[in-house]
Amino acid sequence: MQWLKVLACQAAALVLTASLNRYWPQPLGWLLLIQAGAAGVFSRLLRQPKWWLPIHLVFLPALVLATTLQLSPVWYLAGFLVMLLVFWGTFRGDVPLFLSSPAVALALADIAKTEGAKTCVEIGAGVGSVALPLARQCPKLRIAAWERAPLPWLLARWRCRHQSNVAVQRLNLWQQSVAEYDLGYAFLSPAVMIQIGGKVRAEMRPGSLFVSSSFPIPDWPPETVVELSDPRRTRLYCYRLPELGGPGGVK
Repeated sequence: MQWLKVLACQAAALVLTASLNRYWPQPLGWLLLIQAGAAGVFSRLLRQPKWWLPIHLVFLPALVLATTLQLSPVWYLAGFLVMLLVFWGTFRGDVPLFLSSPAVALALADIAKTEGAKTCVEIGAGVGSVALPLARQCPKLRIAAWERAPLPWLLARWRCRHQSNVAVQRLNLWQQSVAEYDLGYAFLSPAVMIQIGGKVRAEMRPGSLFVSSSFPIPDWPPETVVELSDPRRTRLYCYRLPELGGPGGVK
């Protein structure tokens, strides 16, 4: 569905720009800016996730620039394959690659130690920017790092190859269960937080903890919010699964 919206935004912006140029001719540079801006506006009108906005803004200008370089078609094919391997599934609405900062990994290690967690799942592990330092900080913690995109999964698997307490797995998070883990972590997208919240509440054990980086889960007050001093000023939203027989909210 997302790729249809992408095509619709770009096509509508092209038609608008061509119509404008017919009655108000402009240099190529201005036309590219108008088309890019229009595509971005259409993207917001269609309520695409915000991370699509920069893609729309640079798509046509980058394409025009590439045509002026007179590169071999092999380079275009290689670039396409790399993007496909990195952003696998994005056009079907999956979450793009977001990398967590080192401060997040350190904070998560402190949380794991405080919780006395024995098992942890990272949903959307990327290139292992959290799994690897977390495994080093908590050698007794058994970590499952899930990543769907082929290239980030390969990089994460290679980086974590010497960490016996990490299992880097190429999995679709929606087809897996998080029931066996004491601690969960994700840095995903606002677009999927409602679904993530439902999955976590339905599957994780009472008393376990789920940590979401940057994006809160709607309609679920976090037990705590950890504010970091990294360049992004990251916030970690910590959600406690209620004990059996307790109230439906946070313990």
